[in-house]
Amino acid sequence: MLAVGILMLSYVAITLIGARISQDNSMLILEKQIQEKEQHKAEQSAPPIREGDVLGRIDIPRVGVSVAVLQGTTSQTLRLGVGHINGTALPGEPGNMGIAGHRDTYFRAIKDIRKDDEIQLQTAAGITRYEVDTIQTTFPSDISVLAPTAESSLTLVTCYPFYYIGAAPKRFIVHAHKQ
Repeated sequence: MLAVGILMLSYVAITLIGARISQDNSMLILEKQIQEKEQHKAEQSAPPIREGDVLGRIDIPRVGVSVAVLQGTTSQTLRLGVGHINGTALPGEPGNMGIAGHRDTYFRAIKDIRKDDEIQLQTAAGITRYEVDTIQTTFPSDISVLAPTAESSLTLVTCYPFYYIGAAPKRFIVHAHKQ
């Protein structure tokens, strides 16, 4: 039993250390993208975006969230950061951008988010600020929360309830509009 306990704790420690290293690396990549953009070295036509690519960083100051936004929502990607949901607007594009994260890691603190809280999205192009409009819970099958919008908006998605053990039956949704 002791050996199993040590193995389980080792696995968790290795996972957390790997995630921290990935976050640090993602921040360095974002800083490099910003510098290239400022120096006009960035190509006019951007290369295709692949799963796991760094898109930016999301900050929610009031609840203490600061995490890299990566492309995609595979298990591996969401283990390393929060992920841009395929089929939704990309940062800098008009429309509804969807970002998903695990409730037990990077998006744990959004349980305390409130209407009118500020959400900041930093990309190589700059910082975009959003203001929270609504907070709701839905079923996983309700994809209407990710419907395209005419104006720039942001939708955060995580599982709900936050302290549920196992696969959570609902989704916690935060809608915000561009300020």
